[in-house]
Amino acid sequence: MTEFIKNAPTFVDLCAGCGGLSLGLVNAGWRGLFAVEKDGDAFGTLAHNLLEGQHNHFQWPPWLPRTPHSLEEMTTKYAEQLKAQRGKVDLLAGGPPCQGFSTIGRRKAHDPRNQLFRQYLKVVELLQPKVVLMENVRGIMRPFKGDDAPRDSHGNPLIYADIIKVSLGADYHVWSDIVQAKDFGVPQTRPRFILIGLRKRTPHEAKPSSDPFAILNRKRLSFLAAKGLGPAHTTVQEAISDLCKNERLLRECLDSPGFKQGAYGEQTSTYQRLMHGHLNGALADSHRFAKHREKTEKAFKYYQNRCEPGKKIAQSERGPYANKKHTIYILDPKQPAPTVTTLPDDIIHYSEPRILTVREMARLQSFPDTFQFKGKYTTGGDRRTKECPRYTQVGNAVPPLLAEALGTALRGVLVETPAHGHNAPHS
Repeated sequence: MTEFIKNAPTFVDLCAGCGGLSLGLVNAGWRGLFAVEKDGDAFGTLAHNLLEGQHNHFQWPPWLPRTPHSLEEMTTKYAEQLKAQRGKVDLLAGGPPCQGFSTIGRRKAHDPRNQLFRQYLKVVELLQPKVVLMENVRGIMRPFKGDDAPRDSHGNPLIYADIIKVSLGADYHVWSDIVQAKDFGVPQTRPRFILIGLRKRTPHEAKPSSDPFAILNRKRLSFLAAKGLGPAHTTVQEAISDLCKNERLLRECLDSPGFKQGAYGEQTSTYQRLMHGHLNGALADSHRFAKHREKTEKAFKYYQNRCEPGKKIAQSERGPYANKKHTIYILDPKQPAPTVTTLPDDIIHYSEPRILTVREMARLQSFPDTFQFKGKYTTGGDRRTKECPRYTQVGNAVPPLLAEALGTALRGVLVETPAHGHNAPHS
């Protein structure tokens, strides 16, 4: 059993996915109480890395089974237990599903997942945490277009970010901003909408002068320095060059017969060494190479030879390999990657005619190499909205380095507003 730091601030993680946000908060010195994730594969990954044996970072309550749960189940079946936790939760964190808001794919105004933030707000009401952290895509700040777009009573298009701010505003001081993951060591642009709420002690309390985002930016360089990273953005090549497909390092895949799995090459950058730990030469978890058809490899080589890396490939640039796919990028080895998505064929390797492995995607998300992923690798068709395979788990995750930077800043918020210090009772 892990020795928990005495008086460490506590958190609950909602829509926790495979555990990227929880991992970052733990690394920033927070202590988990419980995490809520409805998908079995994603929860299996979180449990394996953050709940089991010496890796247990949660003081899980006895009333909640260590199994997948939905937000709706939490707000109905466990409402009274959540109320009983009031005064014990310093931070309620999470990233409700964002696919319907995303501008990378096809935004869907009536995607049912767009409404899950309402369940998130119900948990806020039940738990009354001292601090609320919500992460989402920046598309949540934009209204939907079209005649079927959701509108208010005056006919104006609804902006979900504003609904959330207003809903929290009676009980919380609220700040929000767009944060770039690449500014905190993550080798990926990944702009994210971040909302932070600090619970009011009285309804008319003046807003504190300590802006959480000012604290985040003030601590940025020291955070990077503590990781051995400088202010320059981490590039794709610095992130994944030791994972290139090398025949000497290939083995039969341990969990997928008929596929090849790669071992780690030599680490050549500070970032690789930061992510790697002590696994040199070992088989890399989830580093299973796709088996592409000859035509697919020819298409990838065509794109690599003719299209500008790091930019979305237009339909007009795809030549004889034109298709209906919405998004394709060739990675630029000298720049951070574009936002990693849940679709493995959105991004093509910078020098090899293939998609990335789950391990490479995880590196671009700043998951350490010791973090192991569970479940199937991919899914398709109608199952995409119901299943969460490894590629999806990685694409949906909050980058652990960004989460750690946010966790460090939020601890600063509690320090700079001592009346909100952890484990102090609410009025």
